[in-house]
Amino acid sequence: MAEYAVELRNVSKRFPAPSGEIVTAVKNVTMQIHDGEFFSMLGPSGCGKTTSLRMIAGFELPTEGEVYVHGQAMGQKPPFQRPINTVFQNYALFPHMTIGENVGFGLEMKKVAKDEIAKRVKEALEMVRLPGFEKRRTRQMSGGQQQRVALARALVNRPEVLLLDEPLGALDLKLRKEMQLELKKLQREVGITFVYVTHDQEEALTMSDRIAVMSGGVALQIGDANDIYERPNCKFVADFIGETSFLHGQVQSQNGRSMAVALDGGLTVQAEADNAIPNGAEVSVAIRPEKMHLKPFANAANQFTGRVESLVYIGTDTHYGIRLKGGQSVRVREQNNAPGSKPVANEGDEVLVSFQAEAARVLTE
Repeated sequence: MAEYAVELRNVSKRFPAPSGEIVTAVKNVTMQIHDGEFFSMLGPSGCGKTTSLRMIAGFELPTEGEVYVHGQAMGQKPPFQRPINTVFQNYALFPHMTIGENVGFGLEMKKVAKDEIAKRVKEALEMVRLPGFEKRRTRQMSGGQQQRVALARALVNRPEVLLLDEPLGALDLKLRKEMQLELKKLQREVGITFVYVTHDQEEALTMSDRIAVMSGGVALQIGDANDIYERPNCKFVADFIGETSFLHGQVQSQNGRSMAVALDGGLTVQAEADNAIPNGAEVSVAIRPEKMHLKPFANAANQFTGRVESLVYIGTDTHYGIRLKGGQSVRVREQNNAPGSKPVANEGDEVLVSFQAEAARVLTE
């Protein structure tokens, strides 16, 4: 049994641009995706995630490196020779066909017997919770149902790996959130490896066993949702995943993971880092808004005075923009837990901002 369902080893992809120059879309990416895992590639447009997915599918071939599926090198194999199916954002359903005909189309092309097609179409529609929909037309289906039909069409071929290229992007927000949970549940039920591409950080955090955060054709960090959110390894990951405040300064002293950072403006913050950083190095200290409080906090190594510059009440939380003494700014999020909660401070008020050293991470890039 192969160790990984999908593996990219030192994969790069270069394209000629219209200007004549060569553009590198993916740079020396190595990643391993476990069997039965829900794995997401996350990043902004142009980061290389869709190109990486297309190389796994066989729609693009690597310029360098190799793609393996269950230990087998894919080499120059075209998509139809790979044990993989892909679900796209636009679903690509045939409007002149019934749902059953859409789902069974691939099997028909493979000359599978009609009785076997009917049986497998029925099983696939039951998998996506659309039993008995064989005779319906696509125009009679909602967006969420069409998305499930596209899934059934992919699953009916019994692929070893299912690739999903932003399949929820065309749905409205409420339906998208419902389908996120439904897709994750379906993946657990069928046990197939899902490789998912998205630019939506919340979607990736909600659904994935592990996430690869990509930028500039490079996989910057690969880990589970907790690792990616709580322990970003660089400034891009901290900034792209969730909301983050950055304080700029220089490393003053360190003791193991603990560091004292002298901020531009005269303050000193206590924070943590995963790696040794030389004293005097320019760094950013990243802090999540929900990790800070506008009151003294037990065992908080960091307590600074500041002034409220902005206040936004959004029901569940109140968001504060605070200008610290020294000139740098942070965003603080306070939950409105108590009945009739009101903001704890108003614009213009002087406040105390406190947070623990473990909540602040020292990043070098």
